[in-house]
Amino acid sequence: MLLINNNPATMEAMSEAERTALMGDVDQLIAELTASGELVGGEALADGSHTRTVRVRDGVPTVTDGPFLEAKEYLAGYLIIEAESVDRAVEIAARWPDARYGAMEVRPIMDSVGLEM
Repeated sequence: MLLINNNPATMEAMSEAERTALMGDVDQLIAELTASGELVGGEALADGSHTRTVRVRDGVPTVTDGPFLEAKEYLAGYLIIEAESVDRAVEIAARWPDARYGAMEVRPIMDSVGLEM
């Protein structure tokens, strides 16, 4: 799984042309991954301002707004890919446009018996 982390302030500081170019890069990479059969799925996530973090301590739930109180970057979306190796997954993550402005996390998905794939 490729976890897309970005900073909304960075995206807001871009010009319309820069954002359009970034989305064009995303579309191109999605097309390549679809054609190669490596793309399984993925979605963008709503803005972090819509996030609620739930913690239960001593049986009492506490709900706070936002993903993390002081986080500048947050999870913006994800891709599920089938890559032949971790190196290939890292290569794909490095090509994802958000890697230039935020970060991409590459994390194996556990299978049904709890083993990392």
